[in-house]
Amino acid sequence: MDATTRIEKALEAAIERAEVPESPPKLAAAIRYAVFPGGARIRPRLCLAVAAACGDDHPHLTEAAAASIEMLHCASLVHDDLPCFDDAATRRGKISVHKAYSEAQAVLVGDALIVMAFEALGRGAALVPARLPGLITTIARSTGMPNGIIAGQAWESEPNVSLSAYHKAKTGSLFAAATVAGALAAGAEPDRWRLLGERIGEAYQVADDIHDLMSKSEETGKPSGQDAMHGRPSATAELGYDGAVARLQDLLSQAIQSIPPCPGAAELRGVIMAASKAFVPKGIAQRAA
Repeated sequence: MDATTRIEKALEAAIERAEVPESPPKLAAAIRYAVFPGGARIRPRLCLAVAAACGDDHPHLTEAAAASIEMLHCASLVHDDLPCFDDAATRRGKISVHKAYSEAQAVLVGDALIVMAFEALGRGAALVPARLPGLITTIARSTGMPNGIIAGQAWESEPNVSLSAYHKAKTGSLFAAATVAGALAAGAEPDRWRLLGERIGEAYQVADDIHDLMSKSEETGKPSGQDAMHGRPSATAELGYDGAVARLQDLLSQAIQSIPPCPGAAELRGVIMAASKAFVPKGIAQRAA
């Protein structure tokens, strides 16, 4: 079964559990709307790829971890788009959740997806419960405080912030969770996989900053020019366009070089380069390789 099918089946199973007759129908519909159709699913793909490189002896657990990470990502997008933050009208090429279902429903969707993510993880670990504590700790820390995606969002409200710290929390933390969780799900040593996730995550955010400056909304599926509009720290504002491109190339090279020795290293490198094409401005990934 290919990675796309595995991810979508795991997400579908998790979302279907919220679509029972006793569920509030508007909330159930809004949850599905927030998750499907998805974006590139880069984070869960990375989780599966690392697990495969480490042997992936319990694929059901790997799929649960990947789905958990993607649901947390979806929750963060729903909350990021709210009027109190970005007030974005579109996401993934369609109307954002709070515009389609109301602001109140969007708050509940994000909250529900956070809880559902950990339920999915718990269910997936039924056959290998010894691996669950590490997975819960890893994924929870990547989401909350002090260095998770929630902390990353909070940095936007602070008067002073390091660009590196902001990128590491807002984006890098969930990518690091994806690589570490992939290793944990496969029963491998997790710590040596963290740097790979951090480098890919920071590269993703730098690429997003470049897209925000240079790309049209039709290309990215969300409003452009948001960093300047909201006064947020960005790689292009701090480094300039050429500096941001150079930083992105450097991060992609560092990511490739940080892959630990493992039987599936060559395949993982291919997965990372293929995934980079989904978020890196055209041509930069090839030069970095």
